[in-house]
Amino acid sequence: MKTTLANSLNPAQTADFLPLEGTDYVEFYVGNAKQAAHFYMSAFGFKALAYAGPETGVRDRASYAVRQHKLTFVLTTPLRGENPIADHIYKHGDGVKALSLRVQDATRAWEETTKRGALSYMEPQRMEDKDGEVVISGIHTYGDTVHLFIERKNYGGAFLPGYRAWSNPHFQPTDCGLLYVDHCVGNVGWNQMNKWVTFYEEVLGFKNILSFDDEDISTEYSALMSKVMSSGNGYVKFPINEPAEGKKKSQIEEYLDFYNGEGCQHVAMATNDIVHTVTELKKRGVEFLQVPTSYYDTLLDRVGSIDEDLTPLKELGILVDRDNEGYLLQLFTKPVEDRPTLFFEIIQRKGAISFGKGNFKALFEAIEREQESRGNL
Repeated sequence: MKTTLANSLNPAQTADFLPLEGTDYVEFYVGNAKQAAHFYMSAFGFKALAYAGPETGVRDRASYAVRQHKLTFVLTTPLRGENPIADHIYKHGDGVKALSLRVQDATRAWEETTKRGALSYMEPQRMEDKDGEVVISGIHTYGDTVHLFIERKNYGGAFLPGYRAWSNPHFQPTDCGLLYVDHCVGNVGWNQMNKWVTFYEEVLGFKNILSFDDEDISTEYSALMSKVMSSGNGYVKFPINEPAEGKKKSQIEEYLDFYNGEGCQHVAMATNDIVHTVTELKKRGVEFLQVPTSYYDTLLDRVGSIDEDLTPLKELGILVDRDNEGYLLQLFTKPVEDRPTLFFEIIQRKGAISFGKGNFKALFEAIEREQESRGNL
């Protein structure tokens, strides 16, 4: 099988039973939410947004919401052991729990997905405070990851009921130009990719817009397969990866081993100026994968003319790829946890609607070098 690019990259022409407005927020379960929030603020340029905990009537957890433009992260930690949040962290380490999707009608979203076979995570709940009301519902997806449906059209508060506005006037980090979630990638187990492709097609009405096989994504030592799922309107995209046979352990196998199961591998964050964004992130201590400088020797031969000066791209290690619609620039962080699991992608699209196939070999060789240094290849 060769790489395929489906026509459904454009918004679906048929009726969309689950019209998603985009990613509302990504929630991480972490061992220390206060420290994690400080990390994302100091290293990635997020600003304090809202807080929930004992002071707001929440007894079992503390949550800190941080925001940069339309990109919102929630860091949640349990206040005691022996509860589902603590169990999640014990099993997986810090990682993504909820990929929350904004909808006009969270009740209908839950009804439509559960009647199509989704396992309910949260029946529709109406939450109210002085700033209005929010309706939240949710379903399970791969591993212990969930999708929450967030209906906030009648709410004007800082974040959600149960939260209070949170700020620190003495700590106001400047943003790094991160704008919104471009896509979120899930890693699933052996021979599970097609199962989850079917789930997203049948339960959420997504389309498989791109497919990569083990010939597309392979090196001398390891391989994986991937399919990109897109919502009907194209606002939400979830690539799904599974391992493929290779001489040595693939990055997907390493993730599954250390995460103890399936889960969200990385969140891709969009920027309009990747040179500025990566420069700022590096100044703040964010570490990135590095490809050999020889990658740039034939870059323009491969991708053609680009607007950017090649020198800073080479200095920063930024990758470039082109499709029929334009080109993109991208770079991947090293894992941001001690376990080699969660990482982030920084991406700038200059018309391109694909995911950087031309960079796969250089990227995965860089990942393998990191795996080898950890003794996990």
